[in-house]
Order: sequence, then structure tokens, then C-alpha cells
Amino acid sequence: VQLQASGGGLVQAGGSLRLSCLASGSTLSMHVMGWFRQAPGKEREFVAAVRWSAGSTYYADSVKGRFTISRDKTKNTVYLQMNSLKPEDTAVYYCAAGLRTILSMIRIPSAYGYWGQGTQVTVSS
Repeated sequence: VQLQASGGGLVQAGGSLRLSCLASGSTLSMHVMGWFRQAPGKEREFVAAVRWSAGSTYYADSVKGRFTISRDKTKNTVYLQMNSLKPEDTAVYYCAAGLRTILSMIRIPSAYGYWGQGTQVTVSS
């Protein structure tokens, strides 16, 4: 599975961005797709995930109510709509795909076997 993330940029606090992640390759084997982020000097952290087949969604507490993850199976694409952005949302955002990710591990980076290249999101105050 190959992943190509896009949509990052610079936005003022309170603004919105939508990230996209296009998957190619063995997409029929995907079980879960997720978004993670990593700020300078910090560990990579879970943001949101979606079960590819069922569409069930999962969020970090820090983004719940502000971010929405969705997927379009016809386009092999997962989206992350980010609203009410805060300066603390500034990070490189990565999309990831897991072929055998179990739900209890959905927030753990090592549970995903495939990663995109990352896209920078900067929120100014």
C-alpha cells in the first residue's frame, strides 16, 4: 500500500483545513486508516482513525468535536476535516494504513504498517 498525503498549509487560529490521503496498491486489504501528527520534539500521536470497510471512526480527545475523519472507498481516499484549529494543532500530519490493525491498538503508531510522507500544518495565533 502506498499513501500520498496532501492539503497541509498555514492557517490562522480558528480556521479550517482539509487533509487528504490517497491510497494505492493493495487497498482491498486495508482494515484501518488513520491520521497521526508529530510536533517538533514530541512523539508521534494519534489523531483519528476510520475502519475502512465499516466506516467506524475514532478520535483523540484533543480533537474530538473539531476534526472529522471520513473515507471515500470509490476514490481510495481518507480525509481529515480540521475545524476550529488551534496553535497546538501545529505539526506534521501523517496518514497511515493498517492491514491487520486490531481495534484495541488503533491509537498506536506501531499497529500501522504503511505511512505517507507527511504534510505540514501550521496554525498561527
